[in-house]
Amino acid sequence: MGFTFSYFARVPATSAIVYLLIGFIFGPMGFDLFHFNALKESAILELLTEVAVLISLYCAGVKMPAPVTFKRWRNPLQLAVVSMALTVGLVALFGYYWLALPLGAAVLLGAVVAPTDPVLATEVQVRHADDTDELRFALTCEAGMNDGSAFPFVMLGLGLLGLHDLGDAGWRWLAVDVFWASGAGIGIGILAGCGVGWLVNKIRTTFVGTAFLESFLGLGLIAFAYGVSLLVDAWGFLAVFSAAVALRHTELKLAGLKQDYSVPVETPPEGEPQAIAHVHVSESSLVFNEHLERLAEIVLVLLIGGSLFWDSWSWRAVGFAAFLFFVARPISVHLGLLGSRAPMRMRHLVGWFGVRGIGSLYYLMYAIQHGLPEGIALELIHLTLVVVALSILVHGVSVKPTIARYWRSRKPR
Repeated sequence: MGFTFSYFARVPATSAIVYLLIGFIFGPMGFDLFHFNALKESAILELLTEVAVLISLYCAGVKMPAPVTFKRWRNPLQLAVVSMALTVGLVALFGYYWLALPLGAAVLLGAVVAPTDPVLATEVQVRHADDTDELRFALTCEAGMNDGSAFPFVMLGLGLLGLHDLGDAGWRWLAVDVFWASGAGIGIGILAGCGVGWLVNKIRTTFVGTAFLESFLGLGLIAFAYGVSLLVDAWGFLAVFSAAVALRHTELKLAGLKQDYSVPVETPPEGEPQAIAHVHVSESSLVFNEHLERLAEIVLVLLIGGSLFWDSWSWRAVGFAAFLFFVARPISVHLGLLGSRAPMRMRHLVGWFGVRGIGSLYYLMYAIQHGLPEGIALELIHLTLVVVALSILVHGVSVKPTIARYWRSRKPR
């Protein structure tokens, strides 16, 4: 793939499609040289997907523009909360009435496939911290937030299946899983990101010539924010994304820089190396973590390809994927963005590019590890793997020509 990177930049395909096709060729759909059983290997797959999502959330967070304002973040917030909740509801209705799943399993399926993916959606994500495109910002920010905001619905599905305590009339779920876990996760992330940014600034200004391994600072921040969240039963995905956003915001603030949305961040005057160092912490750790993200993508997409059989492509699974892509996602996006000033063309594109991927696999493996009955687990694995594989294919093929037309339409004539 290292030799073919420039080639894929020119054709309507993504690297994830190639990894998936390789998995098809060498898996049960081809030469059957290997078969990955997601149910039997759910523990290791949960760990792999968890690490991949955490790294991807950090990469997305440090590319978010600073400072954070409600005006700029309003659309992604509506997508990550309102649109995602609507998607869960629509999928749950489809699963309960058309797929004949138990109510808890239908809600869990909605929670698994509702969040968009920060790992496989690189073609429609923010390129760097000074990227001013509103479409890529909305999709990246939504993916960063809804990978955490989906967790309450996962717990709701498990609770309806008798695998999690929801409390009388759902009070415990609302108080703990929704408000406490979400709020604490965001708070821990902000404190961790600001703390690391301040600490680096303090050490650099106090001890001249101090050098850091910025790449490992990023990994340390991920581990710290996520670990503290687990200790207090907060949603760690929200903590990691918030920490990355807070780190970049703190670096720019302490360096005395302001990010202009129309021009790149200015290079600090000569004689102020600490300002360059502040920006370099997040930027250099971003490069390192993006390499890890690509490695995780290769491994996990190959495993997806090696998990599918020819008979996996049932009308039941393909029909569900079509409902998700062409009905649930577009409707939830348009309803979720009511009252916003987002252009209609942008709403259409956001409604289409709801890429499903590694995050969906993580939530499903998490549920399996928490006692999901085998029959329901097999059914949800079947549906989820087909949804993710089709998302890689249809969204991957359509992304480049669609984005190219979008950019041409924005150019003044």
